[in-house]
Amino acid sequence: MEFEPVSPVRAYERIVEQIEQAVLTGRLRPGERLPGERDLMARFGVSRSTIREALRVLQAGGVIRSRPGDPRGPEVLAASPASLEKSLDRLARAETLGLAELVQFRMVLEGSAYRLAAELRAEDDLSEMRAALEAMASSLDDYESFSRADVEFHDVVARAGRNSLIVVCGKVVRGVVLDLISGKLEHAADRLALMQASVAHHREVLRAVEDGDGPLAARLARRALYDYYAEYVRAGERVVLEHLLD
Repeated sequence: MEFEPVSPVRAYERIVEQIEQAVLTGRLRPGERLPGERDLMARFGVSRSTIREALRVLQAGGVIRSRPGDPRGPEVLAASPASLEKSLDRLARAETLGLAELVQFRMVLEGSAYRLAAELRAEDDLSEMRAALEAMASSLDDYESFSRADVEFHDVVARAGRNSLIVVCGKVVRGVVLDLISGKLEHAADRLALMQASVAHHREVLRAVEDGDGPLAARLARRALYDYYAEYVRAGERVVLEHLLD
């Protein structure tokens, strides 16, 4: 039997795991302070450089806020959408995730968001959707304004579902996918036609949300994403998208 070489676990990674676990289980609460560097070195039995690397990773992940020389020690931070967004963004941009998986996840996520919006939206949400749609329709000669209004429409729909995780995940995945397929609409020869088709699609979505037709809103969301991105996904991988179209 053959085995592949493995990378040894670094000491700072174990420190990060222990502190993250203490935060998750409530043994360390937001606002509390970790011990200073010398105390941490003694407790973990490692060097100062190892402690500093662990603190750097924890701070980058939004778990703590550490200020050099602060005698009170690093502060444990409360979980927030911003820290979740940062972690998700790193995951979504990992080389192990391909475009097919990202588009598939966006189809699942956005379909659910549209369905929830149709079932839970308030009149204020509908007013914001209408305003974003009208901004799109009136910006067909200004791509940047059109894009901002398009993003706003999707953000309003996500917020209307009353689920902050969907809002954060949707924002991250949309941004990563658009980065991977940058310039399709902006530089397309038939850009005006594509923008007009996008406005027509958003009008259909708005009607479905106004009518409270969640299943239709979800199907429209998934179909629009498939039509827009499928050509960029390798033919052999499109099946993971096609089964979401029913």
